[in-house]
Amino acid sequence: MKIGIAGLGLMGGSMLKSLKKRTSHKCYGFNRTKEVLEKAKPYLDGVLTEQNLKDMDILFICMSPSAAANYARQNAPFLGKGQIICDICGVKEYVVKVMESIITPSGAHFVGCHPMAGKEVSGFDNADARLFEGASFIITPTQNTPLEAVEKVSQLALEMGFAQAVKAAPQEHDQIIAYTSQLAHIVSNAYAKSPTLKKRAGFSAGSFEDLTRVARLDSKMWTELFLLNKDNLLTEIDLLIRNLKEYGKALKELDKATLTELLEVGNKKKLEDLFRNGQ
Repeated sequence: MKIGIAGLGLMGGSMLKSLKKRTSHKCYGFNRTKEVLEKAKPYLDGVLTEQNLKDMDILFICMSPSAAANYARQNAPFLGKGQIICDICGVKEYVVKVMESIITPSGAHFVGCHPMAGKEVSGFDNADARLFEGASFIITPTQNTPLEAVEKVSQLALEMGFAQAVKAAPQEHDQIIAYTSQLAHIVSNAYAKSPTLKKRAGFSAGSFEDLTRVARLDSKMWTELFLLNKDNLLTEIDLLIRNLKEYGKALKELDKATLTELLEVGNKKKLEDLFRNGQ
């Protein structure tokens, strides 16, 4: 197949490197920054242009939601009938609605996607052919998405090293991702704002590193993702605050029994989660 990748940052670059390492597919790339495109050329079979865009069997638009929509609008006239166009954005309900409205009239098929992988650093220089190994690749089809397109994208995800392709409705995706990803980034980022951070040298180990790893983030990109999923994210933030207040109340009142129970409930829920997911 001919695979187009528009946007050669961490995710698009990792897709490119993985495809070239693991498959015999031809890969064509585009990036607005010429310096990045030059770095990617050793992995490319050609540059993705308006002229050859319609020749791609699958096109991945690896950009933020607003940038992905703008790219789709600008290039919709150059898409071909039956092509598969995918995004990789971290929110789906808004993106799928917008992208379908842009792409469907061209005769191409849009397939919403979200690779559940990443790093706390960005850019093509940090792209890694192994980034997706063992990860999940989420696909969010709608009633407008042909089954064959979903199957083709699922198979390609497995070829890139993903452990599984998971299907979910766009709304379901956004509700779950608010908890599993977006809330985690907000908590980590907020946790790193304690003034005690300056004194932590020699006093921190694995738990500190685990909790602060994703405090490093692309603030503009994550702001866009958070705002596009604000209702689901606010629900999770409000629940977390209520739970934290219970711990705070038990501490203030020196309520050993309640504090022990709160900790044990959280412990059991995590153990149940590990068992449920075969870990």
